[in-house]
Amino acid sequence: MPQPRLEHSHRPHDISVRLAAGPDTSYLRDWIYGGIDGAVTTFAIVAGSVGANLSTKVILILGIANLLADGFSMAAANYSGSKSENEDFQRLRAIEEKHIEIEPDGEREELRQIFAGKGFSGDDLEDIVRLISSNRTTWIETMMQAEYGMSDGMRNPLKAALYTFAAFVLFGAIPLVPFILPLPADAATATILTAIAFFAIGSFRAKWSQRHWMSCGVETMAIGMLAAGIAYLAGHGLQTWLG
Repeated sequence: MPQPRLEHSHRPHDISVRLAAGPDTSYLRDWIYGGIDGAVTTFAIVAGSVGANLSTKVILILGIANLLADGFSMAAANYSGSKSENEDFQRLRAIEEKHIEIEPDGEREELRQIFAGKGFSGDDLEDIVRLISSNRTTWIETMMQAEYGMSDGMRNPLKAALYTFAAFVLFGAIPLVPFILPLPADAATATILTAIAFFAIGSFRAKWSQRHWMSCGVETMAIGMLAAGIAYLAGHGLQTWLG
């Protein structure tokens, strides 16, 4: 029976090179958030504008203005959020460094209880505590992960912002396609293209999932179209109410 193909080599040299490069930081969520939000907000604008019988020129102006303004706003918010997460990590790390310096026995007891909770006991538990606390860097990293659920693979705020903005503009532009290319310039065409955009986002996400790309695509399309439907109904209801 053939062996299953592994995702990376386990030869000593290859392992050394891979570990020396450090862990990869994922910006997948920034891409997904940006893409879905871009498609939803632009679709809502297009659907509302078509319902109000606005001209193609006005629809494009409103749509493009939304892409640039909301896309930048979302990217800026993601930049600030990612930067705040990094600053919080540094704050908590400084706390652990201080505690290890001032109260090492108390920190060893924390280690002891952490690994006792993982099922270790007796001499094995004491060996783990001794080994981890013998290396300051390992000790701090262990406490950061076990106590706060945080690792040192910090995200680059600028990269997070750029991924968000790029996805927002790319997928947010799709509902505007019927008003740029020779396609039926109506809400139905925009709806179909927006659904395709959501499906594409989900299918792309499957690269980082164990699920089939079709399943991921359908799920994301359903979530996205639900959000788009809520946005459209809210806009349509306000338009009807305000007359």
